[in-house]
Amino acid sequence: MNKPKLVERKYLFTFILVTSLFALWGFANDITNPMVAAFQTLMELKAAEASMVQFAFYGGYATMAVPAALFIRRFSYKSGVMLGLALYATGAFLFIPAASMQSFTFFCLSLYILTFGLAFLETTANPFILSLGDKATSTQRLNLAQAFNPMGSLCGMSVASFIVLPQLISDKRDAAGQIIFPVLSEAEKAGIRIHDLAVIRNPYVAIGLVVTFMLLVFALSKMPKTDSEEKKAAGLTHTTRETLSNLWHNVVYREGVAAQMFYVAAQIMVWTFIIQYADHLGINKATAQKYNIVAMVMFLSSRFIATFLMRYVNTRVLLAIFAIGAAVCTLGAICIVGMAGLYSLVGISFFMSLMFPTIYGIALENVDSRDTSLGAAFLVMAIVGGAIMPPLQGMIIDLGTVMGHPAVNASFILPLICFLIVMTYGWRSYKHK
Repeated sequence: MNKPKLVERKYLFTFILVTSLFALWGFANDITNPMVAAFQTLMELKAAEASMVQFAFYGGYATMAVPAALFIRRFSYKSGVMLGLALYATGAFLFIPAASMQSFTFFCLSLYILTFGLAFLETTANPFILSLGDKATSTQRLNLAQAFNPMGSLCGMSVASFIVLPQLISDKRDAAGQIIFPVLSEAEKAGIRIHDLAVIRNPYVAIGLVVTFMLLVFALSKMPKTDSEEKKAAGLTHTTRETLSNLWHNVVYREGVAAQMFYVAAQIMVWTFIIQYADHLGINKATAQKYNIVAMVMFLSSRFIATFLMRYVNTRVLLAIFAIGAAVCTLGAICIVGMAGLYSLVGISFFMSLMFPTIYGIALENVDSRDTSLGAAFLVMAIVGGAIMPPLQGMIIDLGTVMGHPAVNASFILPLICFLIVMTYGWRSYKHK
């Protein structure tokens, strides 16, 4: 018997168009991560305070994921995408007044609104991709689409590394490798802030223009109806209460939401604090960000490898194996003080590659199509892990040392715990099936 096609010809244009969205939110995610370190220096904040950037960014997902799902249930996937793009552009353009006011709180508010849009896009795009073809190839199809997410992430990281961070005057160092900004006069600091905040603002304004263009493209494009939309048209929908009951009693789905929350927390911690880890070794921000780019290249390469392996290895088993690999690399980052520890930290990204789309696909695999939009919302809402855990890691880093060990190394005990939880989910979902 022939295997079902990954993407049927009738869905190809829609698949390509929706897949482009994955790159858009990848850009936003990974140009924002290094801004934590930039704001920490420029606004003279502690690591825990600067990580409020991540709290605002991923908190927006938690706030808007369920409203996005309810909006999609009432209207359509296309409407969800268009509203998401509109909110994304609005948040990006708010960086203009935020930079003028030199307000860290305003920057956080801008990111919060921007991620309202990302919550709509992720709540829409992920289940939309799953619905574009045979259910047997849905997880593999989502992994393929998600492979374009790190392409956007690489663009975001490259802009941060080669355009933003090198232009930050606040990151200039003395001969001993120490940042000189804290010892400058208030007048000198004020001038530097005006310059550096404009540098941070510009790429967000540029991506706002790109997102506005994509909004016009979607407005003019015709989208195919999904199975859930056809059932809604025929009056075969579930009430919200029925959907919630169905989701709660689905053990693999319920545990998948928890696993997704811990995975996203681990991913954000690994990518956010790689700069602080490198800084402890005397490496400046622009150079440290290049290690983040290497990590993303490994992440992207591994995602294509994982998509290929899924044709031969059970996705649940592969998830557990990759989680073990990530845990081993995290142990290296914790225990090894020096460049080998940094290399271990970079290596984690190879094993993280398949986790988000695979957990997502496994969790929704046996969810009724009428419940998919709300089911997807809770999986997107689980991204709140990226808001909760980084401030905790920042608090550990602020300690300086933990039992004589560098606190920045010790702080990666939090991602280690997260990867062990993901490994457990992979194994439990395999046993359950």
